Amino acid sequence: MPKRHPLDVVIIGAGVVGAAIAYYAARSGLSVAVVDRGSVAGGTTGAGEGNLLVSDKEAGPELDLALLSAGLWRELEAVLPREIEYEAKGGLVVAPDEASLKALRDFAEGQRAAGVEAVEAGPRDLRELEPHLAPGQVGGFLYPQDAQVQPAQAAARLLAASGASVHLGEEVTGILTGPGGVRGVRTRGGELLAPAVVNAAGTWGGHIAELAGVSLPVLPRRGFVLVTEPLPRVVRHKVYAADYIADVASGSAALQSSAVVEGTPAGPVLIGATRERVGFDRSLSVEALRRLAAQAAALFPVLADARVLRTYHGFRPYLPDHLPAIGPDPRLPGLLHACGHEGAGIGLAPATGVLITAALTGAEPPLAPAPFHPARFDEDHFDEARFDQDPPR
Repeated sequence: MPKRHPLDVVIIGAGVVGAAIAYYAARSGLSVAVVDRGSVAGGTTGAGEGNLLVSDKEAGPELDLALLSAGLWRELEAVLPREIEYEAKGGLVVAPDEASLKALRDFAEGQRAAGVEAVEAGPRDLRELEPHLAPGQVGGFLYPQDAQVQPAQAAARLLAASGASVHLGEEVTGILTGPGGVRGVRTRGGELLAPAVVNAAGTWGGHIAELAGVSLPVLPRRGFVLVTEPLPRVVRHKVYAADYIADVASGSAALQSSAVVEGTPAGPVLIGATRERVGFDRSLSVEALRRLAAQAAALFPVLADARVLRTYHGFRPYLPDHLPAIGPDPRLPGLLHACGHEGAGIGLAPATGVLITAALTGAEPPLAPAPFHPARFDEDHFDEARFDQDPPR
């Protein structure tokens, strides 16, 4: 079996998370290879809407990661090609009644303390912000930091800008180890040798962990998106109802749906989002699509007569505590994980790339990595204090 020249790091996964890691690792001077059994953005990334959200995250570690990423995406927008379609459109969360509005106020209060810009909007403000929004909403909150990218383009352009060697259509069949830990990966095309391997395999992150002899409880969570015919810009922001926040935080396996509606530069309106844990079942759910269409039309009656040109769906990599696994795995030196971002991977990718690069190089991380410790589900190997104070080199 051919062995390819030694590298500093091999990244498994050519989605946006793997691409962002490649970009920042290469910028730090590391020699990088990215390997994927499919194509660039062929998994969760290609089935996403491109959300870069802070609005749906309560104060805590994930919001800190999202705020770091928001700044990094603004930097990337200035250096990556326009094809990534970065739009600082802002998010608008609307409340149909006073109880929902009070819950949004409490939610926003905690977010503001963490550095989020959240502006309360009354009924008149809502009409000015979104003229086609259904009447009767009692208020809402505008989040100027929310933005959007075209996810597949973002992954492809990050990967190209990294200069990493890319090996597509090569399934990883084994993690190579030796007395000191990781020494590379085995694929159907040969071996890639490196003292560090990053598991950025998305919903297949648990499988890659198993190949390395460790456990990571990543589960797939299926979601659908509707795409309308090209329309005038009838939706100006990323707009969703307050119940979407509860759906994001829920651990239920049952079908949940709450409309997230947004226009795109090309004209079509994207309508998400559903969540359900059904394994890797790719069958079409008519009920999920029916709910999305009805909820979108309830928010924007103008969409009731719009034609849906297509639907698509994919699987979000879900971890039980709703936080991604980011960083070195103490159970196998040289193995790092960067997966389990669920529906937030596109938004959180740059910060993930920076954290992984800090771990690879021994640099000071920009925020505390302990909440994302990959071994936190394994009581025998999770030492939060050590992980915080002694970053691996």
